[in-house]
Amino acid sequence: MAELSLQEARQRVEELRREIRKHNYYYYVLDSPIISDAEYDALMRELQELEARFPELYDPTSPTQQVGAPPQEEFRPVRHTLPMLSLANAFNEEEVREFDRRVKRLLDGGPVEYIVEPKYDGLAVELIYEDGVFTVGATRGDGEVGEDVTLNLKTIKSIPLVLREPEGRPLPKRLAVRGEVYMDIADFKRLNEERLAQGEPPFANPRNAAAGSLRQLDSRITARRPLKIFFYDVGQCEGIEFQTQEELLKTLPEFGLRVNPLFRKCGTIEEAIAFHHELEREREALPYESDGVVIKVDRFELRRRLGEIARAPRWAVAYKFSPRQATTRIKEIILQVGRTGAITPVALLEPVELAGATISRATLHNQEEIAAKDIRIGDLVLVERAGDVIPEVVKAIPEARTGEEREFVMPEHCPVCGSRLVRPEDEVLYRCPNISCPARIKESIRHFASKGALDIEGLGDKLVNQLVEKGLVREVADIFHLKREELVALERMGEKSAANLLEAIERSKQVPLSRFIYALGIRHVGERLAELLARHYATIEELMEATEEELQAVPEVGPEVARSISQFFSTEKNREAIKRLLEAGVRPIPERVEIEEARPLPLAGKRFVFTGALRAFTREEAEELVRRLGGEASSSVSRKTDYVVVGEAPGSKLAKAQELGVKVLSEEEFK
Repeated sequence: MAELSLQEARQRVEELRREIRKHNYYYYVLDSPIISDAEYDALMRELQELEARFPELYDPTSPTQQVGAPPQEEFRPVRHTLPMLSLANAFNEEEVREFDRRVKRLLDGGPVEYIVEPKYDGLAVELIYEDGVFTVGATRGDGEVGEDVTLNLKTIKSIPLVLREPEGRPLPKRLAVRGEVYMDIADFKRLNEERLAQGEPPFANPRNAAAGSLRQLDSRITARRPLKIFFYDVGQCEGIEFQTQEELLKTLPEFGLRVNPLFRKCGTIEEAIAFHHELEREREALPYESDGVVIKVDRFELRRRLGEIARAPRWAVAYKFSPRQATTRIKEIILQVGRTGAITPVALLEPVELAGATISRATLHNQEEIAAKDIRIGDLVLVERAGDVIPEVVKAIPEARTGEEREFVMPEHCPVCGSRLVRPEDEVLYRCPNISCPARIKESIRHFASKGALDIEGLGDKLVNQLVEKGLVREVADIFHLKREELVALERMGEKSAANLLEAIERSKQVPLSRFIYALGIRHVGERLAELLARHYATIEELMEATEEELQAVPEVGPEVARSISQFFSTEKNREAIKRLLEAGVRPIPERVEIEEARPLPLAGKRFVFTGALRAFTREEAEELVRRLGGEASSSVSRKTDYVVVGEAPGSKLAKAQELGVKVLSEEEFK
């Protein structure tokens, strides 16, 4: 290479970076390269050599920097500016039509256009671009807080480190763009072949491979993995505003952000259903794993009016493909003991590939279902993953029987502790009544430490097994009395691991009340209901003393659920267990807004409905404010409505309010 001055080198480096970014755009975004791989490699080599000769020209956004960095010690948490919501699922046409009817009902009728996109089997992420430069990237995490995987994302070639500036359009000052990191099926198979050749265990499926690759502390490992990304949504934006999903998907590629071209605009829900069926027929020809489509309301203004519920948007639904099925043989039927003592028969199968994973176990639900389906040990059976998630035995194939098959008989005693099993009159499940059964204790601890509960990092299945089997933990409160020397003595538990676990246990003592309620494992009380109870009751003590009648005043709590909650807290052993948790230092953090001197909340008993676009709030923010102050936010106007708050371009709810004589407030009056 000829001798160059610094100025000449700077000019050539800038030319090469522009040229390489242009070719990355044609290759990764448009899927239409305009030069050969050899020509591209020559440009990259020249740039690398110049940057090596002139280190003062270093630029973190250069295409040469997508090679990985030294290992990190851990991933730091990143809070999303707007929540990354999960999706409700639909498994058949009628559920999709019901979604359409619900959308139109909430929007007071009228036509709705949808955008339908393939649903990918990967890992959701959010990337932040400041003035066009990629600065931070995080996993979805729990929707509110994810993990900082910026260095790893920078190694993915289809992610631009600097956005393209379209002609005649300025770059947004800040853009939070969301996408799915995935691995093509062919690349996944090659990666597994390489791992097997090196004596390493293969990944179970492309999703696990993508997730495992993106969560490497050493980004140089990630750089060697064939990861790709499709962008599909945005969070917080400054300097740009989108009116529709169609506009969003057509604009992102102009910035160099890759989207899946297989999206379609549908004027009716029947068109959306037809597109789903079309993609499902072509499923095997897709280069990546797809388990369905996502149907989204196209117009963003309509989305704002629809809002969300239980961490899922009302304006979108994932319409899953038909479950994938396979035949295999039942080798044995064993019993699994849950944390409530419920006994679930589980089929041990001859391993079979199903929906991208090797399946060797499947649920049989209960004794009645086994009898109804006439399933026997040794049977050839049809197995499926419902929603591509839960393996279950669909049916036996009696034509293939040899006469050596055996009928399954429910044993009289618990397979773990030997207690006699009981079957309550109103249930199909048998239960182990022994609350000290090691299997029940293990499941209770796993649930208590899970992500939606106290989220005790490091307290995995194998460690829980050891703690219970060695008698170190006999109930959940014992977790908070573990000592360093006890942990270090366990298998595969060194000083650092023990210290990390004890730190995680100490951190978990300060826990939102809703997560503490969920962690208790009360029958029928999931995460959503735990949140509602925490809004209604300021402390765990208040909730413990609530009567069934009082509990039924909580939204979504019916007689059966109220009875379950009341029975749980009236059981002396449960009350003692909670007392021991509190004595161990667990401090549930109140989530209800408390008013000075415990006066009633100012909007208690008042029902609000919002219509039109608000200026100072999003619809979700306004409704949450009402709830925090004791009121109720509803989506429809009735005689029970106290106030209708009117923003810009209100819908038919205003006319309904006037017809019923409901008090109408402007946004300023509401504030």
